[in-house]
Amino acid sequence: MAQSNAATHITLPELVRLQADARALKLPSARPVRSRQAGLRQSRQRGRGMTFAEVRQYQPGDDIRSIDWRVTARRQSPHTKLYEEERERPVLLIADLGPTLFFASTGAYKQVRCAQVTALLAWLALWAGDQVGGLVFNDQALEVLRPARRKKSVLRLLDTLASHQHKPDVPPRPSAPDHGLDTALAEARRVAHTGSRIFIISDFMNISDNTTSLLGALGRHNTVSALRIMDPLEKQLPDSGQFAVAGPEGPIWFNASNPAFKQAWQEKVVTHERLLEDCFRTSGVQAATIMTSEEPAAALRQLLGPGGRIG
Repeated sequence: MAQSNAATHITLPELVRLQADARALKLPSARPVRSRQAGLRQSRQRGRGMTFAEVRQYQPGDDIRSIDWRVTARRQSPHTKLYEEERERPVLLIADLGPTLFFASTGAYKQVRCAQVTALLAWLALWAGDQVGGLVFNDQALEVLRPARRKKSVLRLLDTLASHQHKPDVPPRPSAPDHGLDTALAEARRVAHTGSRIFIISDFMNISDNTTSLLGALGRHNTVSALRIMDPLEKQLPDSGQFAVAGPEGPIWFNASNPAFKQAWQEKVVTHERLLEDCFRTSGVQAATIMTSEEPAAALRQLLGPGGRIG
């Protein structure tokens, strides 16, 4: 079945319009945080931070460094300054638009889902008052956009997502041998501020022996989540039939009824799944999957818990 242009490639105006879907998620709401885990919205808890809240009478256990000496002298009793606890965290979005994402058997191409998920997360973080930045890469380039708290920064990120996708009329070239994902992870470690919230949106088809250590290093001082974009065909082949998939040198045909091919396919799938599971477990990265057949806003509604955490 032929894919429509909307299913293979997404434009900047379409990514901008996703802010309406992001608002419907209502993740950055004003409801109180129920735990001490930092997230994508500000807490009503009181603590040391940047925003002054109020002055109240000193209570046993208060930090003496917070005593307001002017108010204490005026009222002739100790008073303490209270602050809104700082919950803001830079959000860094790592978007993989490599050749393996120029594919889908149903729904939208993986590169479209990657761009949509990245855009939704960017809008959510911006409305929560967080700094938003990103790393967008394909087999030819890596673009770094440092975190900033401006709508203009989000629009730059969306424009980069639109321009770095493979176009339907241009066949993707083979991936570079230096592993684009690993290069992006190494660069993210250099760019990310300590305590950042990092989302990696990729199909994770090109993990290497170094990916686990790179993820572990990135997660040592940051909160890292992996959102895996996956097509149903990557989980299970059809029972029978002749099919074609795009390759760097043209269409590649396969027979789903061929027992030898099905066995080889299944062995490759099982091996990759084990490698990826070990990679996420060893590095301590939270991971979730979004299928090409799913609408990204609906998928994120299920995946993002309180404070913007997956699970």
